Amino acid sequence: MTLVNDAAPAVRSTGRKFRAFTAKHLDELTARAGLSPEQRLATRAVATVLPFRTNAYVIEELIDWSAAPDDPIYRLVFPQEDMLPAEDVARLSDLLRREAPKAEVEAAAHAVRMKLNPHPAGQMELNIPSFGDGKIPGMQHKYGETVLYFPKQGQTCHAYCTYCFRWAQFIGEPDLKMAGDEPTALRDYLLAHPEVTNVLFTGGDAMIMGEPVLRRYIEPLLELEQLEAIRIGTKSLAYWPQKFVTDPDADDMLRLFEEVVESGKNLAFMAHFSHPRELEPLMVAEACRRIRDTGAVIRTQAPLIRTINDDAAVWEDMWRTQTRMGLIPYYMFVERDTGPQDYFAVPLARAYEIFRDAYSNVSGLSRTVRGPSMSATPGKVCVDGVIDLMGEKVFALHFIQCRDADLVGKPFFAKYDPDAAWLDDLKPAFADRFPWEK
Repeated sequence: MTLVNDAAPAVRSTGRKFRAFTAKHLDELTARAGLSPEQRLATRAVATVLPFRTNAYVIEELIDWSAAPDDPIYRLVFPQEDMLPAEDVARLSDLLRREAPKAEVEAAAHAVRMKLNPHPAGQMELNIPSFGDGKIPGMQHKYGETVLYFPKQGQTCHAYCTYCFRWAQFIGEPDLKMAGDEPTALRDYLLAHPEVTNVLFTGGDAMIMGEPVLRRYIEPLLELEQLEAIRIGTKSLAYWPQKFVTDPDADDMLRLFEEVVESGKNLAFMAHFSHPRELEPLMVAEACRRIRDTGAVIRTQAPLIRTINDDAAVWEDMWRTQTRMGLIPYYMFVERDTGPQDYFAVPLARAYEIFRDAYSNVSGLSRTVRGPSMSATPGKVCVDGVIDLMGEKVFALHFIQCRDADLVGKPFFAKYDPDAAWLDDLKPAFADRFPWEK
């Protein structure tokens, strides 16, 4: 058996320079997947609405091209022609076929986007706080103890997931994008709100930034005694583990992580893994080892997505592998009500079955995971089960987190609906309204 540390020198020697692939490469790449000219055109049509970006590592190391286009990693990053309503795809395909002016294509794409709920759960209306003379760009404060910050330079990713609920960050429409470049304003806001104990850098992906840029945002926070944890939401371990192993600033980045830990704060990597195959390359194990050696903790999470990971065996495999690697399974999410939700969503009843079946087959070390969890407008709602209560079949649920902190942890019930895929699809049971409804 070869241990990770034994393999590390060989792994580190295989680093390659990052190379991105965008919509201009779609025709060539989808041809490799065996798509017909009409299918390739439809895929390009979808990509005028939703963002497409991947890289050489994903293409050469993760996708099984012999199984494409049904391969789960292919489906994870490549647009599917039936992700959007057929009439929208047909209209956009026609515009591309006749080489319509760019402005006309963009206008048609924008019209489709506006039907896709680009900012769900009150992100723009309810989550952006006022401070000083106005609002702080790139900040959200939904729950008392946690602030989300969207650093301007981190609002892209090494590759985009087709189901991404933050797709509006990547389509080039400034009015839909959240981004801030004011580390001082972030620090001042935290000082004025001592109840905040956690900051989450999100996007996009903070790990798209180089070490000097990330340091600009993190360093001012290290002397704030109120902060217990700094979190980094990232897909980089799955899509570009070289970031922490062979990239030119890999060692500098790890030294920054060490500084965070030495300041007395918990540095938590909220690592996004959607499928077990993303964990297989030796480069991933080496990247995780190097991050954990700084004292950082890696917690794992992902949404449950139809055609990609809607199988209990897939989640069991992921959680077991992550536990062996020293990672902490944290969340199974429900696909949010944005973008092509109808295409990717798994009904809540089925989601609970998948979670329960996977959960029942792993040890207690993996049962740190929570879910299925919906990040909805009132808060983070967990589906605890389907039960018969007082002669009625119902969903049992509770708030893991809530705008109204008094509701956290308190159970509530909803009428059973086998087709419900989101909180808004549910109706209250044994009451005329849900607890958060006034």
